[in-house]
Amino acid sequence: MRAVPRAAFVPADLRSSAYEDAALEIGYGQTISQPYVVALICEALELAGDELVLDVGTGSGYQAAVLDELAGRVVSVERISELAEQARRTLEATGHGSVEVLVGDGSLGLPEWAPFEAIAVAAAAAELPPALVEQLAPGGRLVLPVGEQLVRATRAPEGLRIEPLAPVRFVPLVAGPAE
Repeated sequence: MRAVPRAAFVPADLRSSAYEDAALEIGYGQTISQPYVVALICEALELAGDELVLDVGTGSGYQAAVLDELAGRVVSVERISELAEQARRTLEATGHGSVEVLVGDGSLGLPEWAPFEAIAVAAAAAELPPALVEQLAPGGRLVLPVGEQLVRATRAPEGLRIEPLAPVRFVPLVAGPAE
């Protein structure tokens, strides 16, 4: 996380608060997650460095940049086209231009890119999104907030193993066409 300048991913008027352990508004009713939560998600994904990772809810691109430091390839999906474009510019400017940022409905994942060894979701779902579970590779990990609980779902040989990780608060995962 030290390799990613969080200040580059927040609005200019909030840069003095960029390194506080707090979520910050980034516009369009969205937030950049607090650093502790980004670290918790990344740790729970148990990345070895060669995985294909799906990042759902690009937002400012901060979590995608941190994942880019830890994984082989990162593809990120954002439903708000203005945020996706801004994230692309910031990712490029911070040396994370290899992250592919697409506009679309993140709750559907990206079946054309699947299977994923890891999926990180930066928005709260009411339940595990079936499309994301289906796109997990064997042994793959999906980390997301379900309600106000961060969970890790692992595709194990005996089925899906779900572990609670920590209480959290996130913006809701919105299904439907991109804006």
